[in-house]
Amino acid sequence: MKQLFDTLSLEISAMTTKRYSTSFSLGIHFLSKDLQAPIHAIYGFVRFADEIVDTFHEYEKEELLREFKHETYKALERGISLNPILNSFQWAVNTYKIDPELIEIFLQSMEMDLETTQYERNVYEQYILGSAEVVGLMCLKVFVRGDHQMYLKLKDSAMKLGSAFQKINFLRDLNADYFQLGRTYFPEMNFDLFDQSMKTKIEHEIELDFKAGYEGIKKLPKDARFGVYMAYRYYIKLFHKIQKTDAHIILGQRIRIPDNKKVRLLFTSYLRHNLNLL
Repeated sequence: MKQLFDTLSLEISAMTTKRYSTSFSLGIHFLSKDLQAPIHAIYGFVRFADEIVDTFHEYEKEELLREFKHETYKALERGISLNPILNSFQWAVNTYKIDPELIEIFLQSMEMDLETTQYERNVYEQYILGSAEVVGLMCLKVFVRGDHQMYLKLKDSAMKLGSAFQKINFLRDLNADYFQLGRTYFPEMNFDLFDQSMKTKIEHEIELDFKAGYEGIKKLPKDARFGVYMAYRYYIKLFHKIQKTDAHIILGQRIRIPDNKKVRLLFTSYLRHNLNLL
């Protein structure tokens, strides 16, 4: 029965999310039950594409990504894939009418990571669009359950929130991106001379994105809002920790939120959400 295979595929997408990101997994857990599976499916797809370009250095990454892209479009057209991650993703895309253009833009950003190491402003903005903003839009399609007017109303905020999350990831992962992968995402930044003024400039950009993104969270349907708010609170907490950390430390190590603080964050977020204090 295909239904059994589809169920297994969705379980594998959920497992992928849990193994790769406890924070996102926690946020997804607090979405309405019927919204969890498609968001797991989107995350699994995005995660696998990212793994190809960031991790599989001993393999032909360009060929792997090309095959992954080809198999993605084949899965979308057929309505099935023997790759469980792609089978879950095609189900989410076809069920929630996710625009194929968003998928293409995302995959283009992954292709950029195969070659680009220094991002000028226009290339940086293109990369943010593909790697983060369109992923936010894929998720928004699920959250609004096909309500096109609500989608258009919240589109800009969803893109800004995705942008804020990605830029924080860039700051958190400076050491790995720069010293291990040889990438410099932030434009006009010389990380050999990275200092507090450079860090502050990046943080100001993130603050503006967060402000716009937060306005959209408040307008989400209630059964989607708390899960997204949880992710927002986690990233805000991480951002504040980064703000309090010296530039040379940021460049030298990955900043994390301890598990006990994540639990406390969950409790306070739950109270704020249920008391309508967003």
